[in-house]
Amino acid sequence: MSNLTIQERQFRGVTILDLAGKITLGGTNKQLHDAIKRLVHEGKTQIILNLEKVTYIDSSGLGELVAGFSTLKANNGALKLLNVPEKIVDLMTMTKLYTVFE
Repeated sequence: MSNLTIQERQFRGVTILDLAGKITLGGTNKQLHDAIKRLVHEGKTQIILNLEKVTYIDSSGLGELVAGFSTLKANNGALKLLNVPEKIVDLMTMTKLYTVFE
């Protein structure tokens, strides 16, 4: 059973993925990976991840954010984060990933 829901919406040529739940090793990590991969395949390379309702992210989940960032950059796109919860900001600060994302 998945602990992550992904809702997709478009705004002025940008795809916003509203995430809710946990991004962890296993199924939820693969869900996010597959969603980003599908969007790139469809030519949608400007993506914002709305993390407002993400309750937990582990190191594998952070790795998936970086992988998504790299995939989009390689395809002349961008991955940005929106409404990042304080706990995740703290984790990204400790791992120095805050310098990667906008």
